[in-house]
Amino acid sequence: MNRISIVIPIFNESENIINLINEIKKNLQKNFIYEIIVVDDFSNDNSYNKIKQTFNDVLVIRNKKNMGQSFSIYTGVKKASYSNIVTIDGDGQNPPDDINKLAKMYFTYKYNLVGGLRLKRRDSFIKKISSKVANNIRTFFLKDNCLDTGCSLKIFDKEFFLLIPFFKGMHRFLPALFQAYGAKTHFIEVGHRPRTKGKSKYGTIDRLIIGTKDLIKVLYLIKRIKK
Repeated sequence: MNRISIVIPIFNESENIINLINEIKKNLQKNFIYEIIVVDDFSNDNSYNKIKQTFNDVLVIRNKKNMGQSFSIYTGVKKASYSNIVTIDGDGQNPPDDINKLAKMYFTYKYNLVGGLRLKRRDSFIKKISSKVANNIRTFFLKDNCLDTGCSLKIFDKEFFLLIPFFKGMHRFLPALFQAYGAKTHFIEVGHRPRTKGKSKYGTIDRLIIGTKDLIKVLYLIKRIKK
């Protein structure tokens, strides 16, 4: 039976995380042995206590201060018991049932990473446009064949992930970084739902500027890896 570790980074998602975990448990196919790891990035809305009080079978890790999404994912992956990692945002916009679709592709064809593509995003116009611009820039320079690197819903090999030197923002460049190490990657369409509770934690302009700076780091890193 296939084994997966589901890593969920959160920051102030107390209104969404309980429903998301319940939905994961309900929708995940029974042919998986799995664990759920939530990494709370120093939330101030009682997310950590709410999860601890609701579930006794979910590992909850709390960062000592706000460290960002990449750090939270990295922490969760290092703590994972299994070698196959699923990442999903804690806002509930990614339908958990799509984990089954990604996992089937991943295990059947022996990919090292299968990523989701939000081809029908349910976000604001500004958010969709800024994301499209950022993805086009990344695709042009990195040639990673991924139209939506910002989609958090992925399944990948833990060993490949831990080869990548950690840096803030690395989670947005996983396809290109995996490919630099010779990994087999694939991307498929997944669903996307509007955010119904809470607020997005990342500004569109800030994300675009930071992403462009990170792109320079990634280009240098890929060059170094290939050497």
